[in-house]
Amino acid sequence: MFWNHDNRRRHFRHGSVLLIAVLGWLPARAQQDPVYAQYINNPMAINPAFAGSNNRFNANVQYRTQWAGIEANPITFNFNSHMSVFQNKVGVGIQVVQDKIGENTTTEFAGVYSYKIDLNNASFSFGLQTGFIRYTNDPSRVNVLDSGDPLFANLTETKFNTGAGLLLKSDRYTVGLSVPRLLPTTISQGGQEIELYQQHVYLFGQYTLFVNEDWRFKPSTLLRATGGAPASVDLNATFNFQELYSAGLFTRNFKTYGLLVQAVFKSMRLGYILELPSGSDSGLNFTSHEITLGFSMPVLGFHDRSMIRF
Repeated sequence: MFWNHDNRRRHFRHGSVLLIAVLGWLPARAQQDPVYAQYINNPMAINPAFAGSNNRFNANVQYRTQWAGIEANPITFNFNSHMSVFQNKVGVGIQVVQDKIGENTTTEFAGVYSYKIDLNNASFSFGLQTGFIRYTNDPSRVNVLDSGDPLFANLTETKFNTGAGLLLKSDRYTVGLSVPRLLPTTISQGGQEIELYQQHVYLFGQYTLFVNEDWRFKPSTLLRATGGAPASVDLNATFNFQELYSAGLFTRNFKTYGLLVQAVFKSMRLGYILELPSGSDSGLNFTSHEITLGFSMPVLGFHDRSMIRF
């Protein structure tokens, strides 16, 4: 079973009849990329061109639990670390993503590289990420009527993949275009070919309006698109106080709504999002939660030593 974007591929373990009853059966198609609501706080998760873009060393941990309270609900973990090198012209980093849905676990390991060109009051970056995607499943987490069904056999496969992104960034705006996984990936299970991933295109934009010396208003949007599924659009409106504290609202396709809060403590940033689906969102009125912890500091002589920049 597969659903697009918020309704990504779902397999269910014991007691998860509710999801099946609500969502029904749909034809198999490629798994969707993990959904991140805090792409503003952690752009590296969707665009490799962000590596090293703030001219510092950075590390981020992001955890998302979708439809909390439903057994076998989707859980995503993202860790990335990146920094600028060679006089801030090059960015390097690593990224690890684990997306767990029922008995299925997809783990990705990638190295990241970016090159930055300084423009007038802005910079333009091109980024690449290359690595491996490892797919595993655990049939013991599912009630299978026929224990010999080959479609529910243990499976582990590792596939190569690569991605690319572009980033235009200044003090007032950020615009990014990326395809984190360029190569469609398939696996074979029980003699059936299953598409693990299709190409996903991300277009992201944010603008900063200076209300006064202390307050800033930061609207942003993210467009996700992939073949065979409707496009998804996030709209965000965030207020920032003294570049330390942020709070805002967002919506995804006017079906899911959320509250975002963030605080910066010296070299650390903590962000949290609570998502509340409307009654029209797949009939699933369960909350989703996403937490991001970020760390940023200068470690090389040419790194930015001004106030913290994430």
